[in-house]
Amino acid sequence: MERVLSVDGIQFQDETLIPVWEKVQAGDRLGHADGLKLLQTSDFPAVGKMGDWKKKQVSDNKVYFVLNRHVNPTNICVLSCTFCDFAKNPGDPDAYELSIDDILDSLDEDMHEVHIVGGHHPTWPFEYYEDMVKAIAAKYPTIDIKGFTAAEIDYFWRRWKIDPEESLSRLKAAGLKSMPGGGAEVFSERVHAELLPGKSSSSRWIEIHQMAHGMGIKTNCTLLYGHIETFEERMDHFIKLRETQDESGGFLAFIPLQYQVGFTKLVPRHTPPMDDLKTIAAARLMLDNIPHIKSYWVMLGEGVASLGLNFGADDLDGTIGKERIAHAAQADSPAGLARQKMIRLIHDAGRVPVERDALYNEIKIYDN
Repeated sequence: MERVLSVDGIQFQDETLIPVWEKVQAGDRLGHADGLKLLQTSDFPAVGKMGDWKKKQVSDNKVYFVLNRHVNPTNICVLSCTFCDFAKNPGDPDAYELSIDDILDSLDEDMHEVHIVGGHHPTWPFEYYEDMVKAIAAKYPTIDIKGFTAAEIDYFWRRWKIDPEESLSRLKAAGLKSMPGGGAEVFSERVHAELLPGKSSSSRWIEIHQMAHGMGIKTNCTLLYGHIETFEERMDHFIKLRETQDESGGFLAFIPLQYQVGFTKLVPRHTPPMDDLKTIAAARLMLDNIPHIKSYWVMLGEGVASLGLNFGADDLDGTIGKERIAHAAQADSPAGLARQKMIRLIHDAGRVPVERDALYNEIKIYDN
């Protein structure tokens, strides 16, 4: 019979987690070895309790969501990332390009955020993206525009020689409010060489986000996990994000992105829900300077995402609409969730739903 120890409200089957819990309670920063214990243990209820305790120190029982629309302007991309089912070549039967009018027609005034991420298009000039932002801001001045990964900003430089500082400045002047965290994947040279040939490096990703932070553009950050990366590489990634936040302080939220097996099949099946939940909790405990951790329902599915709200996450993301990238990889979540469904998922987790904008300004609290 396994021995269970109760320490300050948490029952531990894995005693090696107790020193980690003591650090968390004391407000001490966790190290690489502490993070590995969180991912390697089978005592995931204890990891969840720690993550939830830390989350409540930051945002109490609140869980955020946003009425938003994901816009993926094109799936035509010059890269050939091994993990990606989304990217197409020009002339492929399922390749597409959205016009600015197409994008405007997909939005409405009830939304608080538009999230713009797409392929590295070979011929669209930078001015097309600039005009896209200007058009959205003109027609929908109350929608916060969150757009363009650091990989896309770097591509504008490589393709059109628009320096990142200039492109960010011009996009901000056009109406850009914040940036998503995609394109980071995993900060591992080994993984990068194998899966992301030609994509901007981790150091470049960090440089561009720090540049954005210095210009007053808040950003998110991510980790793509559940493929060929190791737990050690996940933890290296967390620590680099934490160090970046120490320096520039502009990350709003961290989003763990579960690798979608799709057609690329880097691994035979999705990582198990236990790993998803431990990764959420580890993020909350390791990323002690990033205020919000998402349980991203698009990739996790509604059930696991709702459970994640008891493992340290305080955000479900949003209603999404016509998101294409994860669903190109056969994500098995529905294509969109309405406001009431988001509220129900959060209530089902025993939390208080809070509707927000892209910058986490609270719009409405649904406390009953």
